[in-house]
Amino acid sequence: SPGAGLGPEAEADPALLRASSPELARRLRGQALVRGGFVSEGEAAELLREVEPGLGRGRYQSDHWDRAITGYRETERGLRGGAGRALLLRVTPAFPPRRPPRPSAHVLDLLPGGRVGPHVDSVKFCGCTIAGLSLLSPSVLRLRSLRDPQDWLELLLEPGSLYVLRGAARYEFTHEILPDEESFFGGLRVPRGRRVALIFRNDPPGENPPKSPLEPFTPAP
Repeated sequence: SPGAGLGPEAEADPALLRASSPELARRLRGQALVRGGFVSEGEAAELLREVEPGLGRGRYQSDHWDRAITGYRETERGLRGGAGRALLLRVTPAFPPRRPPRPSAHVLDLLPGGRVGPHVDSVKFCGCTIAGLSLLSPSVLRLRSLRDPQDWLELLLEPGSLYVLRGAARYEFTHEILPDEESFFGGLRVPRGRRVALIFRNDPPGENPPKSPLEPFTPAP
């Protein structure tokens, strides 16, 4: 069925995941997930056509209100086209049955020189699961443990790929999109172009969340 194999028992595409240790990769199995080719090129083009008008009404910002993002513009969008409705159905199995994704996607448009810095999505604004579809440019998503910063996981996000964060990967690790000058996946250079992400989240229990789910991360001294 559409979106099958995205539940907690799922495993990432091994070629798209690197970890600081085999133990960490095992510990986060099913909690940090990446799937290449989640949408076709045709579906990706249709999704971009749907979200571009909303993005085009905004200007690129140099700094997010909480300092987590630079070189970006963003919007919230209910996806009503055929590809958008199909995408929402396909990502829903990544979420708990009683905690489905919001019907609107957070659309984040990142310039080639922009970055999403290390952060943990605020528990005030975001529930237990995050699922993001990457379009246009490849990028590298890095997770780093809040408790043991030497523990890290990297996901290669190719155009058309989907990543899912839940459990420890959602709450106990920061995540970031590496800036162009740091954009490597092992020995592979991953040049950053303009990247558009369609990010789905569920609501936190008993909350009516504000628009932005991002919260800056300040490392302990």
